[in-house]
Amino acid sequence: MFRLSQFIAGLLSPDTRPTRTRPPGGTGVRPVVIWNLVRRCNLTCLHCYAFAADHEFPGELTTSQALGVLDDLKGYGVPALILSGGEPLLRTDLFDLAAYARPMGFHLALSTNGTLIAADMVKPIAAAGFDYVGISLDGLAATHDRFRRRHGAFEASLRGIRLCRDAGLKVGIRFTLTRDNAHDLPALLDLTAREGIDKFYLSHLNFAGRGNTNRGSAAMLDTTRRAMDLLFDRALADAQAGSTREYVTGNNDADGVYFLHWAARRFPDRIAGLRAALERWGGNATGVGVANIDNLGNVHPDTMWGTHTLGNVKERPFSAIWAEADRHDPIMAGLRQRPRAVGGRCGRCAYLKMCNGSTRTRALQTSGDVWAEDPGCYLTDAEIGLLGGMRHAS
Repeated sequence: MFRLSQFIAGLLSPDTRPTRTRPPGGTGVRPVVIWNLVRRCNLTCLHCYAFAADHEFPGELTTSQALGVLDDLKGYGVPALILSGGEPLLRTDLFDLAAYARPMGFHLALSTNGTLIAADMVKPIAAAGFDYVGISLDGLAATHDRFRRRHGAFEASLRGIRLCRDAGLKVGIRFTLTRDNAHDLPALLDLTAREGIDKFYLSHLNFAGRGNTNRGSAAMLDTTRRAMDLLFDRALADAQAGSTREYVTGNNDADGVYFLHWAARRFPDRIAGLRAALERWGGNATGVGVANIDNLGNVHPDTMWGTHTLGNVKERPFSAIWAEADRHDPIMAGLRQRPRAVGGRCGRCAYLKMCNGSTRTRALQTSGDVWAEDPGCYLTDAEIGLLGGMRHAS
């Protein structure tokens, strides 16, 4: 995850250094765990990475098994836990699990589509003490409802956002950028400001689940550049106005490199410090700073790697699976190597230390080679220090 607002704060104040989201590597790293507690969902979104559907899936962890996983995660030193799905609010023991996890000291987040958050639901969410609630919007009403394949989904999700906000919860909007919804980004940023929402997270489309099936709708490269320029400009304007709203991006670590070029045109005297900060951030954290447990208890390098399983928490503790993964799994060994042995433009990029080869699942889905160049990189050859000029034309 690229914490844009932290890096902008560092540009505006030389004494403000962005928080390092993870160490650059080593055995002492403990990952943020994204846990897909349940696969069932009341929606069937076009870009769902989990192939969720509105029915029960056999084999999901029992309450007792899930509590045991929480004990293990705590003992292993996992700093943050994101409870996701499917739709996690459809798991009947969600609040029991949250109540058990809360005193363990995790940074505890809830990832939901928001449609089920009514007045009677927001009370237990608030009582559970979630540090953050992330709710997805794919654009304004017409666009969102089409992506979510449910008429009225936008209004239901917006109601959930407002209820969480009014209950004093930190709430954010998640937006997955594609060619088919990029036109709604300006208005969605306006809505975020108008509604007093705490956070805006722009995710690039990753090729997993139904997101892979629909990868033809991935935002065109120039569209991505325009979207990032807009997001950077909005985040800067907010910071200069004294707003505490957070802007973050995910699923394309080229964002850090593009931000460096953006900042060079506005803050040329701060670039050396910014580059050092971006290299400390280190780019893609799959298999190192982020991990995934799916609804069946399978452990994956992150949420987009559902086809690559490292073990199952019903059979071995997460801590043992994760600590030993690179000894037995060549992909995990490669993900934990720095620099990664990536090929193509990624391997020749002058900013590999900063980006870390970005998202390997896009490379795998498009080429069959997990170490090939990431086709989602939207920077020109000139911008990444290669000869030959502009590779990505308008």
